[in-house]
Formats: sequence, C-alpha cells, structure tokens
Amino acid sequence: MPTHSTRRSLMRGITAATAVATLATGLAACGGDSDAVTKTDDAASGSVTIGQLSNGAAKQTTLKVSEVKSISAELPAAVRKRGKLVIGHGSLPSGSAPLEYVGDDQKTLTGSETDIGRLVAAVLGLKPESKNFTWENLFVGIDSGKVDVAFSNVTDTEERKRKYEFASYREDNLAFEVLKSDKWKFDGNYENLAGKTVEVGSGTNQERILLEWQKKLQSEGKKLTIKHYPDNNAVYLALSSGQIDAHFGPNPTISYHITQTAKTNKPTANAGTFSGAGASLQGLIAATSKKGSGLAKPIADAINYLIKNGQYAKWLAAWNLSNEAVAKSEVNPPGLPLDNS
Repeated sequence: MPTHSTRRSLMRGITAATAVATLATGLAACGGDSDAVTKTDDAASGSVTIGQLSNGAAKQTTLKVSEVKSISAELPAAVRKRGKLVIGHGSLPSGSAPLEYVGDDQKTLTGSETDIGRLVAAVLGLKPESKNFTWENLFVGIDSGKVDVAFSNVTDTEERKRKYEFASYREDNLAFEVLKSDKWKFDGNYENLAGKTVEVGSGTNQERILLEWQKKLQSEGKKLTIKHYPDNNAVYLALSSGQIDAHFGPNPTISYHITQTAKTNKPTANAGTFSGAGASLQGLIAATSKKGSGLAKPIADAINYLIKNGQYAKWLAAWNLSNEAVAKSEVNPPGLPLDNS
C-alpha cells in the first residue's frame, strides 16, 4: 500500500491486542479474494441493521432507510438494471476492527465500512453484495469490474484520482490514546506534547508527523520523547504501566481499543485527533469507484441523504467514530497531494 502510509499503519496495528475480534480464518482465500458472507436484512422493507456480530465494538441498531427514487435514477443504466451493488473490501487476511472484520459468528463480514456500504445500497434501491480481497487485489477488483465501489477506509489522494473517482464519507484522522485517568489533551497543538513520551509505529505516516513536531519542540528548547514497540501488546502494557504517556495511531483503531478497555481497571480515552493529511489539509476517506463509472455522484447523493436524515450520525455513533463525521459528501474533493501520497 505505497500510496498511503496511514492505511498501512492501521493494518499493521491490528496485531495481538485486537486479534480476538479480527480473526478471519473463515474468510481467507488462496486467490486473494473471497465472496464475503454478509448477514442480510430486508432493505426493501425499509430497514437496515448495523453493528451486527461486532464482538462488542458497536451497538447493534436498526435504522429506517429505503430507496430514494430521485437518487437511484442517477445510477448508470447497467447497475440499475442489475439491481445489485457489488461492494469491495480490502481486509484479507486478518481484518481490521472496527472497519471490516469477521464477526463473532466466525463467518460474517462486519464493521463500519460494511455497514455504510449497505446503507448506501438501500438508498440506491440495490441489493448489496460484499466481496473481500487483500488490499492490493481490492483495486484490481475495481479495475477489472468485479467491484462497483470500495468501502474500505480508502484515502482520497490525488495520485489515486488518475484511475478512480471518489465520494467522501469520513474524515481520515490520527489520534492520541491515553489512560482515561490522564486529563492531558492534545487540542491540536504540538506544543502540548512538550515533556511527553509518546509511542508511534516505526515508518508510518504518524511517525513522520510526530518527528516534525519533535524537531519544532527541540528548536524551542523543549523535549518530546518518541518510543517504538514491536506490537500492540507491548504498546498497551507500556501505556498501562506509565512507561509512555500516549500512543499515536489511526483514530479508528484507537476508537476500537477504547471500547475494549472500557470495563477494565485501566480504561483508555481519546486525547485528541489530527488529520492524516497534515495541518494544511483534512484527510478524507471515500467510496472509491473506477474513473468514469458514473457512480461517484449517486453514491455521494445517497450519503448526503443519510447525513440529512440522521442515519449517518447514528451509524458513526454505533461504531464509536463520531469524531470522524463530515458535514457533507463531496465528489472528488481535494486529496492527499502527490508529493505526500
């Protein structure tokens, strides 16, 4: 995944600490893709159930949503006639909670990404069909026409726009995770890191950002200590024992881990977020389809319908991702620049 190291680091972050909820042994396929088992609901009757089989990562919620004729009329004729939206996910082999992973029945693909895809399909009056791939083969699936659209935590980048079109639906954020008992807040200001010891994944986008802040602080005569650990078990042991003040990583992974620690004797909390694209641009996660497919606009309109009518906010809240809400879905908004992708 050379075009976006934040995505790479998120996948790297799903190690032993989250393995229980992200096992995907029933999903892996030798060919690098799989027809994902998805629990269907009767969208035709006007409801979609989200947060199913989430292993505690989400609150199961049934939302009222059905076809909006004025939006489904925008679909390419071939897709409308087929009556099906083929949705791609790039979570093989091990999944990435809370985004997309095998649920607690050990066979059903669940997660925030699968749910938003199903909600969009309902607005478009289409039956959702999920296909799961390795990250690289997800894009092969779009290129080959095996997939209509990817809902898979894909970052909008200017490089990707050469081949794909986007409909944004979530902010792409990094976050600081601290012990809940620690009242420290990042507040979007790198100067608040002075005197802190922060863990970050080596070679990641967030490490690059943290190193820039460390350099600025050093120029001001202040100290920021950066540490690395081999896996998430070691990271969270260091956090709970006070060896580090904070862990800096992808916001969805941290949001998921917070739900897992909520009832332990060392609960954690989110101490602030920062755009994965840096200070000058808010990074965005977007539905991704083949350039010229004609799908970006109807998908964006479907997302905006969900935003306007409240289902979008309930979807984010169910997955503990409300801090990545966007005000509206945009078609091909400014993306990660070519010199930073």
